[in-house]
Amino acid sequence: MVLSDIDIKRYIAEGKIKISPELPTEQFGSCSVDFRLGAEFSVFEHSRHAFIDLREKTAIQDLMRTIEVPSGEPFILQPGEFALAITEEVLELDDDVLGRLEGRSSLGRIGIIVHGTAGLFDPGWSGKATLELSNLGRMPVALYPGMRICSFTFEQLSTRVAVPYRQKAGNKYSGQQRPLASKLASETSK
Repeated sequence: MVLSDIDIKRYIAEGKIKISPELPTEQFGSCSVDFRLGAEFSVFEHSRHAFIDLREKTAIQDLMRTIEVPSGEPFILQPGEFALAITEEVLELDDDVLGRLEGRSSLGRIGIIVHGTAGLFDPGWSGKATLELSNLGRMPVALYPGMRICSFTFEQLSTRVAVPYRQKAGNKYSGQQRPLASKLASETSK
């Protein structure tokens, strides 16, 4: 069951969904909550690294450069470019609630994709959401920290999960506070 705005606010009041800092009214939709873009971005240094080899145990984060955007300035996402970003808000989910990160239609209509595949936030998630930004358009787009960049919807599970994400052995991204690159290379290959 997807939660309505009434239920989202009730779950926040009950502590089943925790979002900090506290959200202004305009960030609530009828069945979603908008999150804002943070100021930290990670971009691949493709001029220094020819490719990503997932068989190498090199941390993918080492192939990226961090960019901190000063207050009031934009991050320019070039056509065809990919960047990781982070939300301003921290999200914490109870053990029987899942979250889904969705792109905003207004950004999609100018070619900005907010996430490629990582839209599901497991019960027991805690941290800031990493965004997988891509510009599919033909024109560069200025993205400003603090702008509403994505929305979350929430669903009630039938029961609490046996192992919440934060307790899952080998969870890679619990508690993240910055845009983290893929940790796929750390997985054991079979």
